[in-house]
Amino acid sequence: MSIIATVEFPLQPGKRDEFVDLLVEALKATRNYEGNESVETLVEHGGTSVLLVEKWQTVDHHKAYHQWRVDTGLGEL
Repeated sequence: MSIIATVEFPLQPGKRDEFVDLLVEALKATRNYEGNESVETLVEHGGTSVLLVEKWQTVDHHKAYHQWRVDTGLGEL
């Protein structure tokens, strides 16, 4: 059974476009990570956060991905 994970990133004033550009690159690896079925980036016009909605094959796939992000430093965003 698939699972859905959400991640909300609060944005620093004036940094939205820079952060979204970083995500575009980072999410290429997410989409290719074993067990990922999809990831959507939601940005409200003028909003103060970015929301990711990820779909994973299993909880274990998501846990492995999350640990990989922590280990490689991107988990500190």
